[in-house]
Amino acid sequence: MATLQDIRRRIASTENTRKITKAMELVSAAKLRRAQTRMESLRPYAGAMVEMMRDLATFAVEKNSFALLREHDSAKAEALLVITGDRGLAGAFNANVLRACLVAGHELEGKGLDRKLLVVGKKGIGTLRFRGLAIEQSWSGKSDRPTYADAEAIAHHVIDLYTTEQVDRVRLIYNHFKSSVEQTLMSVQILPIEPQEIYAGERERPLVTYLYEPDEAEILASLLPRYVEIAIFRALLESSASEQGARMTAMRNASESADDMIEDFTLSMNRARQASITQEILEVVAGAEALG
Repeated sequence: MATLQDIRRRIASTENTRKITKAMELVSAAKLRRAQTRMESLRPYAGAMVEMMRDLATFAVEKNSFALLREHDSAKAEALLVITGDRGLAGAFNANVLRACLVAGHELEGKGLDRKLLVVGKKGIGTLRFRGLAIEQSWSGKSDRPTYADAEAIAHHVIDLYTTEQVDRVRLIYNHFKSSVEQTLMSVQILPIEPQEIYAGERERPLVTYLYEPDEAEILASLLPRYVEIAIFRALLESSASEQGARMTAMRNASESADDMIEDFTLSMNRARQASITQEILEVVAGAEALG
């Protein structure tokens, strides 16, 4: 049975841990608010870009003339762009993404396709390398505050892989932010760009059109790489917010567990102290009876 000193030591240790988890919860909450603000700021821009591309697509009818829309004749390899965090203590945030990556890799192997891993985040890089998997390209230090320049660099590498036909498809795997307690695992194809993403409005030509200079096809060709950059940047922001939400929830749960443990330890300490006092009283009574 643990002594009173042992129990007091455990209570003190658990209280110190609770202070740390509480502090981490507050920090994650502040970062989450910042990440949500950045996500909301991006949405109007991304929406306007898609609308402009759809308007341009009503004129640029030769879809196969655009490298990022054209599917390769035969599928030989697929790139998996996996977005994880740089730090842990975020519940199942990183594990869910990595599990989906491994499942996708096994599916590709079953189809006889090669896979190229493009990994964002130290947790993903470390885990996949520990498993002995080759990583084509990696980026780290982006999860806390991703910038558009980060997305641009990743997109340039992805586009180069696709246009040089080193890969025939690029899939993006990340956590989509829904709320601080809920993140949805996403696995979406970003290259080739799905025709319905760009040509969804082709059949219903808008009543008001615009005059473009230079011609529509040239502008669309220049916007398609921006579309990939925006898709990756949005995924980085979604993943960043999801990570902070998952960490905030995990730290809150850890703090609540610490409270429960402290309550249990305190109850055990009171019982042990009561037993000790009872034992002392019995000894005093026994000693008095022996003398009497």
